[in-house]
Amino acid sequence: MRFVLASASPARLGVLRDAGIEPVVRVSGVDEDAVAAGLADPTPERLVTALATAKADAVAAEVATEHPDAVVIGCDSMLSLHGEMIGKPNDPRVALERWKRMAGHSGELLTGHAVVRLDGGARTKDAVASRTTTVRFSAPSGAEIEAYVGTGEPLSVAGGFTLDGLGGWFVDGVDGDPSSVIGISLPLTRSLLAEVGVSVVDLWRPRNQE
Repeated sequence: MRFVLASASPARLGVLRDAGIEPVVRVSGVDEDAVAAGLADPTPERLVTALATAKADAVAAEVATEHPDAVVIGCDSMLSLHGEMIGKPNDPRVALERWKRMAGHSGELLTGHAVVRLDGGARTKDAVASRTTTVRFSAPSGAEIEAYVGTGEPLSVAGGFTLDGLGGWFVDGVDGDPSSVIGISLPLTRSLLAEVGVSVVDLWRPRNQE
């Protein structure tokens, strides 16, 4: 049974590797804006789980022949701040504006996870859920915010910050699951794998491969 990660995120890959799993990485190519536009007034939880499901579904269809016995996991994260759902800034000006609003406040980081199980190349089971974690941001100076945005790190990550990188200097703490904030919740993933009949311990790489 192979573990397929439907994401290009190096942070998610790092979390899994540190937790004993060497996944096959496949990027879904899903049009996230189109998926979101197709949802009628979704809740934040519905939005992230729908995006995660779309990614897992697309990759499961692509890898069914190459990896007929596998579990495929798709993930999506967004930050809820002051009632607004915030994805990737993509633009330095957007990242600067968001950080000025985030500084000294708390936000809810929502991560949706979807798991698809393949047996003999056929889709047999699936499970989906979300996890919410409170992130308490510190109040960096204007110069610190500009320096952080200037590194380019926050531009391509949900909410415009990282917990495991340079952004960690500007996070006072989290209330909940830190791995979820990084991008993939280990406890939630273990629970979803169990729902589709897979024990995470069976996916750990042999110790002699470490």
